[in-house]
Order: sequence, then C-alpha cells, then structure tokens
Amino acid sequence: MLRPLRLFVAALLVAGLSTAPAFAKSRIKDIVEFEGVRENMLVGYGIVVGLNGTGDALRNAPMTKQSLEAMLERLGVNTRDANLNTKNVAAVMVTARLPAFAAAGSQIDVNVSALGDSKSLLGGTLLVTPLLGADGQAYAVAQGTVQTGSVSASGASGTTVSKGVPTAGRIASGAVVEREIGFQLASMNQLRMTLRNPDFTTARRIADVINTRYPGAALAENPTIVAIRPLPGQDMMSFVAQVENLSVEPDAPAKVVIDEVAGVIVMGENVRISTVAIQQGNLTITVQESPAVSQPAPFSRTGETTVVPQSAVSVEEETGRQFLTVRSGASLATLVAGLNALGVTPRDMISILQTIKAAGALQADIEVM
Repeated sequence: MLRPLRLFVAALLVAGLSTAPAFAKSRIKDIVEFEGVRENMLVGYGIVVGLNGTGDALRNAPMTKQSLEAMLERLGVNTRDANLNTKNVAAVMVTARLPAFAAAGSQIDVNVSALGDSKSLLGGTLLVTPLLGADGQAYAVAQGTVQTGSVSASGASGTTVSKGVPTAGRIASGAVVEREIGFQLASMNQLRMTLRNPDFTTARRIADVINTRYPGAALAENPTIVAIRPLPGQDMMSFVAQVENLSVEPDAPAKVVIDEVAGVIVMGENVRISTVAIQQGNLTITVQESPAVSQPAPFSRTGETTVVPQSAVSVEEETGRQFLTVRSGASLATLVAGLNALGVTPRDMISILQTIKAAGALQADIEVM
C-alpha cells in the first residue's frame, strides 16, 4: 500500500544538497575492489541430529536414510537391514563464505538449510561437514548447534503458527578453516582495482589522484580497471595501504530509479530537465448496478419473471491545476520542488517522470525495478 508521501527519498537528497559540501569525496577503498582480494563460496552436505521430532521422514527422504546408515557404519554400528523410523534427523546443505586471506585455524560463520521435508532445525546439531570450494577441495569443516531465530508451534487439529523460517539457520563461528588460499600479495608487481560502478570519469580521476601522490604509479585501462604499481623500494602490501586511503570525487551518470511496487523514486544529482510544461489530473469513473425485477401482469398466461439490469454511470474529473513549467536545465532540487507543487502521489509522480522521458525532456536514464 502506497503512503501519501511526496518523493520521500528524493526529498532527503534535496535536503542533503543544501547541507553537504559542494564536492563529496570518497576513499578509493570504498569505491573499488582489489583483484584477487575477495571471498570464496563454500558448500557442503551434512546431517543435523537431535531434532524434537521435526526432522525428515525417512520414507520420503532416502538421502537422509542413506546418510544416517553410512555415518553409523563409520562409527561401527551396522543398520543396513534395520527398519529406521526416526524423525530426529535432517539432511541439510551447509554454505559459507571464505574471507580473503583467511588463515588456517580461523573460524567463519555457516548457514544451514534443510534439504528434505523436515519441519524445523531448531536446536539440532550439525555433525562434522567438510565445506568444499569450486575446485572440489575442502577448505573448512563445520559443526555446531543450529540457531534458526524463528518460532513455530502446531496443535493436534493441524493448526500451525510460525514466525520466521525454521528450516534455515545459522551457526556463528561454526566452521574452522583448514586450507588457506595461496595468494601472495606482497610479491606482486602490479595490482588491478575494479570499480564497483564503472565510469570513465571516475577511473580517470582515481588514476590522476594516485599519480599526483605517486607519479607514474597508476594507469586507467578502461572504465572498470585501474592498474597500480608500487614505487621502487615499496612492497605491494604497504603501497595498497597508502593508496586505498586517498580521496577521490566519484562521478555518476544521470539516472532515475523507480520502484513501482513500493512507490519509491530516487534521482541522482546530475538529472536535468529541458523546458517542459506539466499538468496532472485524476479521472474517476463509477459504475453502479441496480438490478430490477420485471414481472408479468396478474393472471397473465404469457411472460415470465426476469431480472432487468440497470446501470448508473458517473464520471468525476478532478478540477485541473494550472500548468507547471520547468525551465531548461533545471536541477534536481527544482524538479522535485515542481513535482511536489502539483500535490500528487508517488504513483502519479512515477507516471509523470516516465511521460517526461517519453517527451524527450528528461536528460537521464530511467531504471524500473
């Protein structure tokens, strides 16, 4: 449901324009990613035990039964021919992110998600589960008590109440890193930085800022990549630590982002409008049905009782407001103030902006989410 706001987010931007400095600079470390310095995805298959009757039904989850039998067999218990009928075990998928430069012995968080038809993982214990990387090698081992952060209850009549997702949980510091990723940053003679928002101007500014402090150390290869080389006598680690704290003013293209579901509009400060006149009005059409009954005359042998539809159609048009004229080259603040002057809802403002774009008067890209 849309709230009767007036471009809430955009208004915040306008308010910020009057108090923020003319040039807002950011640290290089906040707008780029360093090549090779990234997380790696890990995944594993395991079983959770100790559930209070909320686990997988072994008849419906053959993988759970096979995993349980294989685990018990490794522990010296043979259950191959036994009729297992427990519901305290669940098959799960375990995922984690291995941070860059994670050392052997360090701990990372893991996420646990049910794979079968279990009702809840609350209170269960994940048994030793190897976590594999994309190369098939085990980089960590997970084990621990699953915390779901959810509540669920059910009655004998079948009524259930739940809050959150009880079939997915998390184990804080639940995995121990067993293998390190070989990435020798200190011995590298060149490192590439990747812009999170590729832009020609921003890449050029980053290279200029670095070269001003360290002449000849940076080269903007394209809108996404800026390559850096440490100065003679410096290793890459210490050079990156100095470069990432330099400040630069990032540039951004003019863009209007629209979320039609939530009725949110966000406009960048570079959005400009050509001269255009805007008028908005609402048209309401009401159709009211009043069925009537038609009966034949008394003692008539012909005719029958029928229902005769009667419709009343009315049209209400809101009195038009005067045209709003936005001058050529109007800034974001002027555009927002003008749209607010029309007194329309966010949904109407979305239509107005799209219409202005269709008329060729909006000098920005529109992205609809």
